Amino acid sequence: MADRRIYFFMVIVTTLTTTFTADGSQPNILLIVSEDNGPEVGCYGDPYARTPNIDRLAEEGLLFRNAYVPQAGCSQSRASFLTGLYPHQHGQIGLATWGFRLYHDTTPNLPRILKKTGYRTGLIGKLHINPASAFPFDLHEISTANFQRNGLADYARHAKEFISAGDKPFFLSVNYPDAHDPWIRQVDGLPKKPQKRDDVTPMAFMGVDSPAFRDLAADYYNCMSRLDSLIGDLLQVLEDSGKGENTIVIYIGDHGADMLRSKRTCYEGGLRIPMIMRWRGQIKPHICNKLVSTLDIMPTVLDAAGAEKVDGLPGETLQPLFKGQPVSWREHFFAEYHTHAAAPNFFPQRCVRNRRYKLIESLLPDTVHPDYEKTIAKLQKDYDDQDYAGRFDIPAMIASAPHEVRKAYAIMRQPPRFQLYDLQDDPYEFKNLAEIPEYSTVLDDLKQRLTVWRRETHDPLLEPEKLERLKQEVQLVKKKSDGKKHTWLYPEYLVE
Repeated sequence: MADRRIYFFMVIVTTLTTTFTADGSQPNILLIVSEDNGPEVGCYGDPYARTPNIDRLAEEGLLFRNAYVPQAGCSQSRASFLTGLYPHQHGQIGLATWGFRLYHDTTPNLPRILKKTGYRTGLIGKLHINPASAFPFDLHEISTANFQRNGLADYARHAKEFISAGDKPFFLSVNYPDAHDPWIRQVDGLPKKPQKRDDVTPMAFMGVDSPAFRDLAADYYNCMSRLDSLIGDLLQVLEDSGKGENTIVIYIGDHGADMLRSKRTCYEGGLRIPMIMRWRGQIKPHICNKLVSTLDIMPTVLDAAGAEKVDGLPGETLQPLFKGQPVSWREHFFAEYHTHAAAPNFFPQRCVRNRRYKLIESLLPDTVHPDYEKTIAKLQKDYDDQDYAGRFDIPAMIASAPHEVRKAYAIMRQPPRFQLYDLQDDPYEFKNLAEIPEYSTVLDDLKQRLTVWRRETHDPLLEPEKLERLKQEVQLVKKKSDGKKHTWLYPEYLVE
């Protein structure tokens, strides 16, 4: 059998002859990444978000209304936007803290290629990909997750030192801990005026509401407000450096919020993110409704930098969308899920959406999703760990919800093979249309497109024996007293 890994890691070493800038200079790239938040941002229309700095960035740049990540998990998403590959292609299918890793440490990635192109490369905040040595940043500060939000002013301070350190173009990724749980109400006086339960409602994609849930939602929005202040400090550092005019600023969330029906799922609440790009003089400020992915970041950055081209990347350069002119663009977006930790979260899925409809395929259908109860228990603990004065009973909230919401949670707990949603009429995915005959044509079309995509991208879980072997290895880890120390074998048998 031919080694399919060659498909993933072939690099054509041909430098592009032009960059986008009028004078031919290489632009700086500032990639800002927030954690565990979807488009709960003012410029995306969220009525409770207090995000003036992100909103201003959107006013000056390009806001992608329909931006997605390929998997709603931290390590998986980060590995994807730094390599330009789907998780099933690069191998980081679960969290780095549980030992999941790339198939190969030679996988082309942004810092490695940009260093060869003459860039200084820096990372402030966690990498969360294995092996870390595969990403040769010149600078790496605040390498921990920092979920306790210690030394938040250091993010801008380190950025200032790095940006001003030389005249060579730079690629700097600044990764903030907000809005990951714990949702800490206030740190270092931020936000100045925290929101309370009476100021917000929970995200609509959850379909449930209660005073207790509003407590959690309020502090989630407080995290978003604090994040916005820190991003404002960072953008001011860039302006003060005098390098703002020739810097591509990209802001993304790594995936959706860690609430219900969001992170660790293929629902919109997990996959859809904020994504904004600003490049003065090159990007016309506007809103784009095209389907885009964080997989498009690597081709876009390499294109702008005049760097080596990586063959076989599934993403596209976003340059044709910069001016807001009518262009031919993709009609479908694809995503997936494997696991997050190990056994508690293993439930592989694949999904595809077009402009209106979305199909989710569960590879282990009609079995109880192990993450369902875990997510409920986790949110309960998040609530109990705070100083809220109230009672939080998620099962009772679900039981008292409208019928279609209760049914949606039953599907989430034990998914059928296929889920089909009309995102135009049902944007929060409460009504599964897969069994309704009048939607059979839509269902069949998306099923076919999903299968073709899996074949074209060499999805190893198309082969039942590989899916079964991965399932068995996950069960083995579940039996271990310390599964985090397990040395995973899947990089060998999934891509043999």
